[in-house]
Amino acid sequence: MFKQLPADETEIIGIVFNGKALQAPKGISVAAAILSRNPDHTRTTPVTGSKRLPFCMMGVCYECLMVIDGQANRRACATYVEEGMRIETQLGVGPALALEGGGSE
Repeated sequence: MFKQLPADETEIIGIVFNGKALQAPKGISVAAAILSRNPDHTRTTPVTGSKRLPFCMMGVCYECLMVIDGQANRRACATYVEEGMRIETQLGVGPALALEGGGSE
């Protein structure tokens, strides 16, 4: 469904998603890079565990929350890929908030 258009002069960088090494064009958002791989979901909700994917792609809906370089609740649509970036599916409120016992959907 989501497809990155080819570009001849785009630099390709390495990222890691859920432990798997991937390549992505430099200058795109984390959400775009991950959506191009057709994932089942990129986060689950804290209350029901419902699966979610990025929706608005402009930072308004917060459906794109992911764990990026160990930091939970990062908006993947508003974060650009960087070489060596580690990205993980966020389960519920994410690891940091789960330890504190807080968070909301």
